[in-house]
Amino acid sequence: MSTRSANDDLAKASRRRFLQGSTAAVSGAVLGAGASAAAETDNLPPNVPEWMRAPGEPMGSQPYGSPSPFEKSVVKNISPNLKQYISASGRTPLQELDGIITPNGLFYERHHGGVPTIDPAQHRLMLHGLVDRPLIFTMDELRRFPSESHIYFLECSGNPVYTKPYGKTASDLVGLLSCAEWTGVSLKLVLQEAGLQPGAKWVVAEGADAAALTRSIPIEKCLEDAMLVYSQNGERLRPQQGYPLRLLLPGLEGNMNVKWLRRLHVTAEPIYSREETSKYTDLMPDGSAREFSFYMEAKSIITRPSGGQRLTAAGFHEITGVAWSGHGKIARVEVSVDSGKNWQDAQLQEPVLTRALTRFRLPWRWDGQPAVIQSRAIDETGYVQPTLAELLAVRGDNHFYHNNAIWPWRIAANGEVANAQA
Repeated sequence: MSTRSANDDLAKASRRRFLQGSTAAVSGAVLGAGASAAAETDNLPPNVPEWMRAPGEPMGSQPYGSPSPFEKSVVKNISPNLKQYISASGRTPLQELDGIITPNGLFYERHHGGVPTIDPAQHRLMLHGLVDRPLIFTMDELRRFPSESHIYFLECSGNPVYTKPYGKTASDLVGLLSCAEWTGVSLKLVLQEAGLQPGAKWVVAEGADAAALTRSIPIEKCLEDAMLVYSQNGERLRPQQGYPLRLLLPGLEGNMNVKWLRRLHVTAEPIYSREETSKYTDLMPDGSAREFSFYMEAKSIITRPSGGQRLTAAGFHEITGVAWSGHGKIARVEVSVDSGKNWQDAQLQEPVLTRALTRFRLPWRWDGQPAVIQSRAIDETGYVQPTLAELLAVRGDNHFYHNNAIWPWRIAANGEVANAQA
């Protein structure tokens, strides 16, 4: 057999394998230009692929870079069935991401009065109340303070809720979670500039959105690690994340990290605003209300394999996901591949940072039989992530916020992965 004939046979075999292994559904549809070109041109070895035959796009064709068109499905998870989209949320596609940093364009959103368009030249931060020197800052004046950058997660306290139906994918379940490097000014430094008076126990933060969202923050947190941030992952905040200024409270529920920050009122008592009375509180089984539940407890989720995905064959697979805790660093993540009967330690990817996402990994050889996989986080305080049944036994059926339960995935014999709680 000639070399040319051998190469032709190899190319045909490669084409057959490519077509047989493709998961794209094209029946009944007219192929687009890209798909048509791919069908007509064999880009598989040993042929030279089409993108090697001509120069690519010139420098400057994208003044602000965008993802590959082949990743166009990796977008925020926004429900098409909401009654309205002014007070609503959009979720991070956790199952599509690697590492611990969430790209700015995929960072989760939660708004109460829509996203305002704010001119930073006209924006001001007012600081008043129990201080020696009430102050008003421009953005330029805030940027004159010494800056600092830290990696922290943000999570909505309703991520997820306790009631069914539960989500199908990792994003559906806990997609109101993201992690970024934040740059800004220490709130402690700004408060010191104004001079706190002895009776100062709380700081009431107010946003400049149409909802004028307002939350009360204990002075201890304000003097610990709170920040006034103006940049995220190296660029200025996007409008959806509070441009030009937001309050960042590492480890505390997302609603307290007030966006479009315009006012800090230092007080002796909390204000008991709408967002800390009728919302963001929970009724306990004894009839009492659980309020000011600031910190997000230790939690984890397996993102691969996870709901909506499919294992194509038995054999080696990497189990990976993320863990986090509002109380500090993740100390360990344990993974079970037999419905929680046995647990083994996963490897934690460095860096392991306080109040940031931590990536974990575990090599696993799937035998092709049905299985249930799950993870549980243990933080540096020794707290162990509970099961949903354990949480409900303590908090009751009326609970809505702060569900940090273990979430198992069921893998069928055909490799399809689904929510084991559904």
